[in-house]
Amino acid sequence: MSAVGFAGLGNIGKAMATRLVDRPGGLLVFDIASEPVAQLRAAGAKVARDVAELAAQVDLLCVMVRDDDQVRSVLAEVLPAARDGLVVAVHSTIAPGTPAELAEQAAEHGVALVDAPVSGGPMGAADGSLAIMVGSPETAFATCAEPFGRMGGQVVHAGPIGAGTRMKLARNLLHFASFTAAAEAQRLAEAAGLDLVELGRVVRHTDGITGGPGAIMHRDTAAPLADGDPWVGIFEHVRALGEKDLRFAIELARELGVDVPLARHALTGLGPGLGLSAPPAPPREQ
Repeated sequence: MSAVGFAGLGNIGKAMATRLVDRPGGLLVFDIASEPVAQLRAAGAKVARDVAELAAQVDLLCVMVRDDDQVRSVLAEVLPAARDGLVVAVHSTIAPGTPAELAEQAAEHGVALVDAPVSGGPMGAADGSLAIMVGSPETAFATCAEPFGRMGGQVVHAGPIGAGTRMKLARNLLHFASFTAAAEAQRLAEAAGLDLVELGRVVRHTDGITGGPGAIMHRDTAAPLADGDPWVGIFEHVRALGEKDLRFAIELARELGVDVPLARHALTGLGPGLGLSAPPAPPREQ
């Protein structure tokens, strides 16, 4: 096996790179910060002078930097120095149009660029359980699959270039919209005199049992359900429970003077979101 290069040793990048230290072929790293570089060197990695040296010595170069501008800056140094057949995997979460643009630039230098953002945070990076969502041609994915498998517990070939980033953005829409809903629930709970820490424990406990929002994400389409689809009965039950509890929560919020716009939106959006056509009855007014 050839060496893997890794540029960007922040909280997640350093942990990802550490998973590759014992890989046959070795690991070559670079970061502008000296401390994580020293830690990787002590763990057994070799250290490059700059990203150009990485590009000249490896067949796969993983890039985990902060944003689009930093990715572009790294690529500007990598591409002129790249060895033949280099694959650059961008693990940063970048704008949806950036992967295709960068892949076109890379191809002019004989470099294949893949977008491979990750989900799971520093904890998933540390124990190798990240989800890695890859947008790439099949040939480039074949180069990445084995090293990615050392860093992630679930490696998904999402589709062509850009698909990994689009999947990450969809995943994070759910993530941060859920945080916003959690904040709304906390405001309601606080107004009701409840212990928010205990509520958090209940949420984490029950999500661990039910799967949280991902529990409904098994269909291969977001289209409305057809008559006779086996999901109809399941989701009708989910909607009946959900609408009942949302109405109760909205009623409690009115009594306590708490604004719950996400709850109101969920009441009207739950059924259609599940693929059920009939709209719910409006919430009861005071």
